[in-house]
Amino acid sequence: MENMMLPTKRILGAVLSVTAIVSLTACGGGSTGSSSESGLTTIKMVQEWPTGDAQWIPWVVAKEKGYYKAAGIDLDIQVPPNTAATMQYLGTGRSDIAFSGTIDVVSAVGQDAPVTSIARYGNLNNGGIFALKGNPTDPKELVGKTIGTYGDAWSKAQLEIMFKHAGLSLDDVKLVTATDDDVPLLMEKKVDAITGTQMAEGSELSSLGVSDYEFTYSKDFGVPNAPVLNIAANTTWLKNNKALGEKFMQATVKGLNYARSHPDEAVSIFLKNYPKAETKAFATQQWKDVSTLFGPSSTEVTVSDLAQESAVWKELVTAAKQYKVSDQSKAVSEYFSNDLVKE
Repeated sequence: MENMMLPTKRILGAVLSVTAIVSLTACGGGSTGSSSESGLTTIKMVQEWPTGDAQWIPWVVAKEKGYYKAAGIDLDIQVPPNTAATMQYLGTGRSDIAFSGTIDVVSAVGQDAPVTSIARYGNLNNGGIFALKGNPTDPKELVGKTIGTYGDAWSKAQLEIMFKHAGLSLDDVKLVTATDDDVPLLMEKKVDAITGTQMAEGSELSSLGVSDYEFTYSKDFGVPNAPVLNIAANTTWLKNNKALGEKFMQATVKGLNYARSHPDEAVSIFLKNYPKAETKAFATQQWKDVSTLFGPSSTEVTVSDLAQESAVWKELVTAAKQYKVSDQSKAVSEYFSNDLVKE
């Protein structure tokens, strides 16, 4: 494990309190874009995790290559102090845009926070259960086994759905909660299997030389097939800055396409900006895995390719309420907007 500089990032279901978001927003959150000394308009973009990872590459590359500057934007990439801070920053207007967990948007909107998803990040839910080669990952074969997971509501809900789909319950297994990374639990054989995603735990395992691990998709066991991550916006900022938001998305997609066509350079740019974030092996593998979520590398991604589907959001919101990830559900149109991803 010597080549693991920092734990892989956790990307699902940060536990957040939205009461503060709602009250602070009432006091004036969600400002319009501000002008910098360079004459550019500043957009503040908060990330979903307090340490850098290769999933940030599209906007890190777009900033490095000058795509935002050409669009009149000075992108301020904000790194939050913890995962709960992402929605707090966005909801209070401290940030304009966020790279966030999809389920975090569901939780925040369900509690009246002024946020909405503006683009999907990838095309599927690539989460599930991992095990070392030869070990089971099918819920029916995990009865009596020990599973490493995380303390957030969505990780537990996905497991609960998978086991219920198989006619079982979580009482049929023993759960071990990791504080930040469950891969070491698996590598050290302290658990029989772990939960995670292909672009985080899967990437980390591959970077450690474990490319032949076992994996079962949660979406094949009743879990909504919704992208794990998205780009979200403060609704007040979005209302006042639609044209600016469109330019942001166009520049971001330009960065995404460049990074997919030049993966080695993209990883180098990322590590130059965040040298302590990950090992080169991990970042390279992670960006490779993330890139596949947007289709074949030979295919150019368009802004409209990041449009979101109402049916997917409806399924996700219904599941979140059923499994008590969110206490209430609203009209599905309140959770997302495709206004910025129209050609």
